[in-house]
Amino acid sequence: MRIDAHHHFWTRSNGFYDWLTPDLTALNYDFTPTDLAPILADCEIEATILVQAAPCIEETEILLAQAAQTSFVKAVVGWADMECASFGQDLDRLAQHPLFKGLRPMVQDMADANWLSKSELAPAFNLLSENELVFEALVRPPQWSALLECAKNYPSLSIVVDHAAKPTICNGLNGEGGFSDWAPMMEALAANDHVSCKLSGLLTEAAPGADLPAIKPYLDHLYDCFGPDRLMWGSDWPVLNMNGNYTAWIKMMDSWLEDKPHSVRTKIWATTAARHYDISVSPKKSNQDQLQKSLSSEVSSW
Repeated sequence: MRIDAHHHFWTRSNGFYDWLTPDLTALNYDFTPTDLAPILADCEIEATILVQAAPCIEETEILLAQAAQTSFVKAVVGWADMECASFGQDLDRLAQHPLFKGLRPMVQDMADANWLSKSELAPAFNLLSENELVFEALVRPPQWSALLECAKNYPSLSIVVDHAAKPTICNGLNGEGGFSDWAPMMEALAANDHVSCKLSGLLTEAAPGADLPAIKPYLDHLYDCFGPDRLMWGSDWPVLNMNGNYTAWIKMMDSWLEDKPHSVRTKIWATTAARHYDISVSPKKSNQDQLQKSLSSEVSSW
């Protein structure tokens, strides 16, 4: 069983995607379930988590409708205005959909680098926690400190850090926002056991044509900090296409995981995401006995 814990769909004519400019030539297309399905089949990905790509609730409603008609999408992480007076009602409405599992504000694009630590957001964060919904943190280096404060302020909130907090891998290990800045921050975040991390988006932050050696220090550090119970793999398709492709990213991850125990691979590929997003996992029949043992062990620990 393999789960892609992070991908997107978008249709440009919906008009939600102001960030999707013509210069983003690899992304300036529509990307739909029909486009992704054959890639998943080729890469033996059996389930996915669909994530918002526009800061409007209308897009989330469209994604939920798409997911309901798409067999491989098992969860949706959407958007709602956490500062709006109607947030509680909006969240209640979205949560009525069985595939709605969490929210992701697009923090990386906000002018206020300290937005995540605003006291005015406490009611919204508390509602997410009370409803057992995931909060996904889409941040860049300027927001790292506020995310750490947020994690400390809401110890019962399930926080998933998208794209390993987007270190600037292209700047090198000692460049601004690179490994030397990023590593201690991730260690501090991981000290909060309600914080998990997606192994996604790293190729996008690396130099063009980056290979496994370029990102291995980051993967290794995340593994040391979070361990397999709080790491999950994601493609970030189609953004991945800017500096790679689905098959190559799969192979890169397989190479990185090849010396790790089967139980570790199972967690990072599937069961960590399944636990966080309440996804039912059904191992392939040919691997039923071997995988069921690992999955049963995982479930008993939840």
